[in-house]
Amino acid sequence: MSWLFSYLFFYKPVQSAPQIYAARQWLSICIGLSLALVTSMSLATDLQFDLTQLSLEELMHVEITTVAKKEQPLFESPAAVYVITREDIRRAGFTSISEALRLAPGLQVARLDANKWAITARGFNGRFANKLLVLIDGRIVYTPLFSGVFWEVQDLLLEDVERIEVIRGPGATLWGANAVNGVINIITRGARDTQGGLVRTGTGSEERGFGALRYGGALSPEAHYRIYAKYFKRDAFVDAAGAKTADDWDIVRGGFRLDWEPPHPGSLTLIGDMYGGTLGQTLEEIASPQPPYIQSFDFDTEVAGASLLGRWKHRTAAGADLTLGLFLDRSERQDVVFDEVRHTLDMDFQQHFAPSLRQDVVWGLGYRLTSDRLDSTFLFIDPPERKVQIFSAFVQDEIALAQNRLRLTLGSKLEHNDFTGIEIQPNVRLLWMPSKQHATWAAAPALATARRLHLPAHGYRHCSRQSGFRLGKGSQGCPQPSV
Repeated sequence: MSWLFSYLFFYKPVQSAPQIYAARQWLSICIGLSLALVTSMSLATDLQFDLTQLSLEELMHVEITTVAKKEQPLFESPAAVYVITREDIRRAGFTSISEALRLAPGLQVARLDANKWAITARGFNGRFANKLLVLIDGRIVYTPLFSGVFWEVQDLLLEDVERIEVIRGPGATLWGANAVNGVINIITRGARDTQGGLVRTGTGSEERGFGALRYGGALSPEAHYRIYAKYFKRDAFVDAAGAKTADDWDIVRGGFRLDWEPPHPGSLTLIGDMYGGTLGQTLEEIASPQPPYIQSFDFDTEVAGASLLGRWKHRTAAGADLTLGLFLDRSERQDVVFDEVRHTLDMDFQQHFAPSLRQDVVWGLGYRLTSDRLDSTFLFIDPPERKVQIFSAFVQDEIALAQNRLRLTLGSKLEHNDFTGIEIQPNVRLLWMPSKQHATWAAAPALATARRLHLPAHGYRHCSRQSGFRLGKGSQGCPQPSV
């Protein structure tokens, strides 16, 4: 873990392509050493979970956590939820998280070129959709640069993904800004469930070369770990004339997970990863007032990053649970247009308890600090460095009006940012289950999008808050500007 901490806190910002290349070489050496250790260990079979072994009643009670920030049966969630399981991903043969999201109805997944995706829900699709919140194990992965997600650097060992929970509709009461049209939460498997070894490699016409290596072991009966490394090199697309474009790309990545579950009520999870790679790009510019006016040139974008997530959970004798999380992230992107170095610190606290037999309460506090530096020879960015703080608090109470029949959910989130002050995002949901096979729900939330950066001004646009009522599905969010 020492290399990860060094990168997060002491590594100097990358200023040139040779330095990024040296960083990638250093990362490759670290991962290579890990691979050498792993290959010397015995390999075990990675068991697959088969949904066909479940009965219809068991399928209706698949547990999810994203809707209410607590475990609850999928069938009893007052939201439009779809779950992509590990078995779904394995059977479909996808090689990236972005492509796996095509399995979820209601999501628009468009591949712009070989290394770019545009993913959103309920229309208004674009590469940086600012109305869809994306999380990996509960941590937010959108970039405040454009309030979108760089999908090309969001990657995992797909064999380690337990499920992907997709909510079509607003979830701002619990998750905050950007959760307007939907929430995607990618949940990975525990280290206890990935013991033994896994080796995967191959090549093809589009997947020029790929390989993954993972090993899981036990430090003690209560502590388990896994480490992994993966690499891929993907071919470029072709244009209408059949000629190859300049969007080929390759990324190397490595990481670990440590789960400690002692006998007393409590658990600790540490997750870290690090990556580096090169993305082929093509830029068009107006080069001459004479035809053909526009000239294009090819270049490579260098990307690198590292993250560390820690989460502690404690259960009390009364049945309540407390959760404390800390997330650190550093990302770098060197583009021909601009260079970006970003640091993110995210802390959250949550408590879940039942004050009475008919009530179930979840409340929490959050703090997020992100700082960036943008350098460009083409654009004037003022200020070149910026720090943004977000303070938040939420509470949600689920009330059983009629036992196992009618449930009312009331909640709200208060969020304070440096631009518009306090944002209040309340939510009311009603769930009616007339039988064990039927459920109907209605929701009336109010929500807001996150601030969106517009280069070159480095300013933010505030999207007005919306309120509405939907039966069976959530509320619509801020509309796109019309022309």
